[in-house]
This record gives sequence, C-alpha cells and structure tokens, in this order.
Amino acid sequence: MPQGSSQGGDRPHHVVVIVDEGVNPFEVGVATELFGLPRPELGLAAPLYELTLCSPAPDIRMNHGFFTLSTAAGLDAVDTADTVIVPGRPDNVVPRTRPVLDAIRRAHARGARIASFCTGAFALAEAGLLDGRRASTHWRWADQFRALHPKVLLEPDVLFVDEGSVLTAAGSASALDLGLYLIRRDHGAEIANSVSRRLVFAAHRDGGQRQFVERPVPQVPDASLAPVLAWAQERLDRPIAVPDLAARAAVSPATLHRRFRAELGTTPLTWLLGERIALACRLIERGEERLDAVARLSGLGSAANLRAHLKRATGLSPSAYRRRFGHPTGPRLPQPAASG
Repeated sequence: MPQGSSQGGDRPHHVVVIVDEGVNPFEVGVATELFGLPRPELGLAAPLYELTLCSPAPDIRMNHGFFTLSTAAGLDAVDTADTVIVPGRPDNVVPRTRPVLDAIRRAHARGARIASFCTGAFALAEAGLLDGRRASTHWRWADQFRALHPKVLLEPDVLFVDEGSVLTAAGSASALDLGLYLIRRDHGAEIANSVSRRLVFAAHRDGGQRQFVERPVPQVPDASLAPVLAWAQERLDRPIAVPDLAARAAVSPATLHRRFRAELGTTPLTWLLGERIALACRLIERGEERLDAVARLSGLGSAANLRAHLKRATGLSPSAYRRRFGHPTGPRLPQPAASG
C-alpha cells in the first residue's frame, strides 16, 4: 500500500493506536494530537487522518493507574488500519498478550504501516517484525532490548528509525518527531510545518540526531542558538558557511560546533542542509515548477544538487514530489516566511 494512502479511497488515512495495559498516556496523547484532532488552520475540506483508539479489554489502566481508558474499540479495529501505532510501557520484560501481538502481525502481513513510540519497539520485536531490521528505543532500555531481542539491529543513539513499513521512535518526546515525520511523508513539508507551528515544536528534527544530549548546567549563562538559527533561516537563498554562523553567534567555529551538538544533536552544516531541503520542498508544494528557481531560493545551488538532495531526503525526484504533494491551483496554506 502506498504510504499516505488509505484502503477506502476517499476516506482519510486510518490511524489506529493500540492502547495496551500499562501504556504511557503521554504517547497516546501524542498520537491523538497529531492524528486525531481537527486542523482548521489548514483550511482543508477533509481531515488528514481518521484516528481510532483500540484496546484488548473494555477498560484499560494506563501507566501507574493514573488514567483508565473505557469504550475504546476492540483489537479488530487494527484490521482496517492504514497505520498502526504501538505506544510504550515501562514493564518491558512482561510479554505482550497474544491477541495484541497477533493484531500487530496481521496488520503488518497485509501491508499496513507499523510505528512504535518509545518502548513500543519491544512489542514490535516480540511480534517478530524487527528481526534483521534497524530499530530504535529509549536509550535507558537499550541493553535490556538487546538481551531480549538479539536479532534486531538496535540503534540506540537516534531519535527514530524508518525501515519503510516499520518505524520506531526512541522516546516519548521523539514520538512527536516521528509523528511529524509521518505527516511530512504523507502530506508534504508545508502541512507538517503548519502542524508543528501549532504544536510550537521543531518542524524537522532528522531521525539521525542523537536522542540523548548531554546538557550540563553551564558555569556562566550561555545564549540560546535561536537567534542565529532564525538569522540563517531568513537567508537560505544566500551562501552561508560555518564561519558566518559562528560570527553571527559571536563565537569561534569550534565553539559553534559544540553548541550545535549540545543543543540540537547535529552539526551546523547538517542543520543548514536540512533547512534548505525543507524550504525546497515547500516551494515545490506551493507550485514553483522551475527547478533552477527552487534551487536558487533554497540555497541548494543547481537543479542537479536539488535533485540529488531531494532524492536522498525523501526518496522522490522533484517531479514525483510535485505530483504527490503539489497543489494544482496554488498553495494549500498561507505562505509563511522561510523560517517556518
């Protein structure tokens, strides 16, 4: 099944969240916020997604009994899902029940997209979906995961891993990163950017970023990178090098690298390239057909560079990206500034 499509043709993409005994309510909330709430700010005629919460029992106690979910759908809801989300729970050594694992296996066998949040990767591994695949889970349980599931290629130092039909997010907060990534994959950068602005959350944190960033309390106050990031985002159509960013931040290039690693978990050039690609995607979605213009406005230089970077980042050529996410009558959203 093509990603972002639905089995029903005209109906929205159907997302089903499996709420098992003891799951973390935050991750259920993330799925609800991203895939279940209306988006009036998008001005679209139909919702982006249809969300269903399902559970193996009529009443499910979430983590530590703080919440109880009642009147959720049964596990048979998974059989009509385009995407199945499996949140995590803290008792990872306790096996998931057979009905839950069977539901996950059935969905995967018929081609549904499966995503786990945090320690939900344990459930996917128990179901046999991760053997021989790369996966991520919370760094705190990485050793436990390796001991229980040695056939899985665990990458504990990234925010999320995309293995095509199976995706895994490292921790509860990185569930937001993976969720926005799925929205971007399904509906393009422009819509994902709008959703992230409503959440007041970073629109594009690459899955390869480190999930656990050491941030010791500095001995002296240290300014945030936000001003230099905003400065660069307003000038993506111009040449910007690391010394330029360092000069703007009034630090040395070496110090700038350390601060990028500490605050963003990436390098200045990797961050800058990601911003340029995201802007190029938005320009294509808004209807700009001239590849040389997109490359110039996004700072990617040439149409050849644009094609190479877009293919590497999205798996699509510019023309394929335009067919999938472009709008024939112009932009679907009010055009924001490049800083997005």
